[in-house]
Amino acid sequence: MPARKNVEKVMIIGLDCADPTLMFQRFWNDLPNLRSLAERGSYGVMTSTMPPITVPAWSCMASSKDPGQLGIYGMHNRADWSYGKMIIPTSLGVREPRLWDILSEHGRKSFVFGVPQTYPPRPLNGEMISCWFAPSLESDYTYPVSLKREIAEQFGEYLPDVRPYRTDKKDWLIAQTHRMTDQRFEMIHHFAASRDWNLFWSVDMGPDRLHHGLWQYMDENHHRYVPGNPYEHAIRDYYRFVDERLGRLLATLDLDRIAVWVVSDHGAKGMKGGVCFNEWLIREGYLTLKDDLKGPTRFADVNIDWSRTKAWGEGGYYARCFFNVQGREPQGQLRPVDLDDFTRELAGKLETMVDHEGKLMGTKVFQPKDIYRTVRGFPPDLIVLFGNLSWRSVGMVGTGTLYTFENDTGPDDANHNIEGMFICAHPGCAAGKTAISIYDVAPTVLTQLGLQPPADMIGRNVLPD
Repeated sequence: MPARKNVEKVMIIGLDCADPTLMFQRFWNDLPNLRSLAERGSYGVMTSTMPPITVPAWSCMASSKDPGQLGIYGMHNRADWSYGKMIIPTSLGVREPRLWDILSEHGRKSFVFGVPQTYPPRPLNGEMISCWFAPSLESDYTYPVSLKREIAEQFGEYLPDVRPYRTDKKDWLIAQTHRMTDQRFEMIHHFAASRDWNLFWSVDMGPDRLHHGLWQYMDENHHRYVPGNPYEHAIRDYYRFVDERLGRLLATLDLDRIAVWVVSDHGAKGMKGGVCFNEWLIREGYLTLKDDLKGPTRFADVNIDWSRTKAWGEGGYYARCFFNVQGREPQGQLRPVDLDDFTRELAGKLETMVDHEGKLMGTKVFQPKDIYRTVRGFPPDLIVLFGNLSWRSVGMVGTGTLYTFENDTGPDDANHNIEGMFICAHPGCAAGKTAISIYDVAPTVLTQLGLQPPADMIGRNVLPD
């Protein structure tokens, strides 16, 4: 397909967890620069991956491949078929080409900044500041390594993330998030102006951190919401801050020759509480412990009787359920021939779970083989969205309850939502509100730059002239 007239560059501003309902409805009149950009182009909801998790969602967006094709199912993946070994999937685990890899093959240059799953940085035709996976600023978190010196000289201490964002220190969280985002936009401005690039892709974690830390103070439907609380407008004020900084950046760009995207990997929604998944599996007879517990205990610290266990789960914004299969796990109990019946039985029970008030929870259950084009690596046997992401999964056992309203990993008010957002404006773009998939970004960007998207990409070019 030919490139759109005059489009020479594509800039993608990634805002992790930026929510379409907040951006396009609740705060719309407070965001003049985002609104102006949207009205110049196309904008709307962008459906995320299943599950809608930062890792692997950004890599799925950049490759137009699904989690099964990547073999990456969340922030923690099974490393093998043993019971306890989990790993954080770094850039080394991404074996499908992402946008900057494809552009490098065509002699195009990219500047990649903070995109999750880019640590450790790998060579490309251009430069890279990798993501918050970097263990410290002492690590080689840039490509080339010499880029670290320029960052330190120009910006002082680089802030890749806000840590910890699950904290009771809300004033600190707000100030640190604003500081990080302010530095991020200063760096985008500097490197966009001083480098030769065809693709400039940055991601800021700020929206995600404030949603998780402050949602209860904004959401009138949250069980902890108190009208008139001191943080009631903190998330709105942050969106306004992002809008102002974006406006400054846009004023420096030649918008007659640059396509500008603003995207999120998923949205956000209020979290009612947590389901103690392994506690439920114990009560249902699928998981057996060898010892009685005296109180809440991390699942990794309990003594499991694998000879009497058929399934176990991991905590997180969604639940990963693993089966104990003969010939696969070391002490497998389920015969492969019985897996289909067992899956239907367990999924049926999960989908009919009730909440703490006895009301149907609305849980959704997926099998990887049913939702992905292929399934690589060591996937969960079931992907479980408690209350369709209104509840998170809690892996701890010994809690004495199936439901908890205190997060086991620190204060957290929000879960992820399947609906993220996008804005795309470029010369000659047909304006209007529409809906796209996260898989559509990469092929559309390639088309904008005059390149034919690979045939094995899931998505399609969705922004015709």
